Order: sequence, then C-alpha cells, then structure tokens
Amino acid sequence: MNILITGANRGLGLAIASEACERGHYVLAGVRSPGSSAEGLQELLTKFPDQVTILPLDVADENSVRYASEQAENRVRSLDAVINSAAILLGRDQKLEQLDLEQVEQSFQTNLFGPIVVLKHFLPMLRQGERQSIINISSEAGSFTGAYGGDYSYALSKSALNMFSAQLRNELAPQGIVVHALHPGWIRTDMGGEQAPGDATVSAAGILNIVERKTEADALFIDHNGAPMNL
Repeated sequence: MNILITGANRGLGLAIASEACERGHYVLAGVRSPGSSAEGLQELLTKFPDQVTILPLDVADENSVRYASEQAENRVRSLDAVINSAAILLGRDQKLEQLDLEQVEQSFQTNLFGPIVVLKHFLPMLRQGERQSIINISSEAGSFTGAYGGDYSYALSKSALNMFSAQLRNELAPQGIVVHALHPGWIRTDMGGEQAPGDATVSAAGILNIVERKTEADALFIDHNGAPMNL
C-alpha cells in the first residue's frame, strides 16, 4: 500500500510510519520542516531506503500542501491511505477567562483545517488507490459526551475534526473509501507526556490493522482497536 502520513517525524506519526515500513508498505512521510526533529525518520530512511519518501508538508500552509501533492504524484500514481496525524496542543491549563484566542485559531488551523486541506489536495490520488481509507487522528477530548471543561483549543478542534470526518464519510462511502476519526489512546509522546500509560507502537499497530482491514471497524469514531467511541 501507498500511505501518506502527516506529522510523521515524531510521536504517533513516526510510530505509524515505522510500523508501515516494517509491514512492507510505501510511506510518504509528511513533515512540516524536514530538518527539524527528523532523526527518527532519517533512521527509517536508512533502514528502508526504497519505502520512504520524506515530504515537506506544513498542514497549516495550503501552498505547502499543494506543492507536496505535486511532489507525491511524481513518486506514486495513487494512494491507498491517508493518515492525518499532525496536531498541536496549546494552552493546556488555560481556563476560559485566560484563554488565548490566537492559540485557539492556531489549533484549528492545524488540527481541523490541516486535515481538510490535505484531503482537498490528496483526494484525487486516493481515488486512484485500492481499498482506500482515511484515518483522522482525533481524541476522546473531542467527544461531546466526555466533555470535561478543559483543553478548550484542543478539544474544540478535535470535536470539529470528528464532524469533518462524518461529512467526509458520507460523501466517500458510496465510492468504497473508509473514513474514521480515531482516538489512539493516551500514549507516551511529546504531546501525551511520559506519564501516559499507552505505547505509541501498540496504537500504530492497531491503526495499521484497521487500514489493512485486518480489524473490522464499523463506527465513525473508534479507538486504535477498532472499538466504537462515544461522539
């Protein structure tokens, strides 16, 4: 399979890229700045030189995404999966009275508008693939039923991403393209922190099982094992 992964230079994105290569897939590794925090990707490129292309792709810049899609077309004719993993978490401890609205805008720019613009420009390639899937990495923080009165920027942007995923799912289902918003669990990454109980490699393996259709998942919003989550 040909798989595009955004935010592939660290955390969950890097774990998914590594797992995909181990399984023999070809990875287009989208990174905002190839020279920054890309040590893990460089190791992956050394280990799997014929299976990885590092793709400069800043999801918050449509021109960057457009150019990345053009570069991707020079590498592969089609995509079989798009995994939108790039995300930011800002203003974690801010109460509403102290909320930095600029950070709210930045969060939406990356966490919602990023996946939108990525799919806007890469959907034509995905339509040419086989057994296609779109995985938008979301969070239980974006669940209406699980709202906990915090992380406003992150939670609101992920809730909106769930809605975008629902819209996309209804549009693309007739063409056989699977769409999920996926909660990967609280995992040990730069974002999740060292105290997190989950392992990114375990989540990555579960996500690839869903992409490969080894795990059947029917719901829109699921966890990394394919189990339904409350919206």
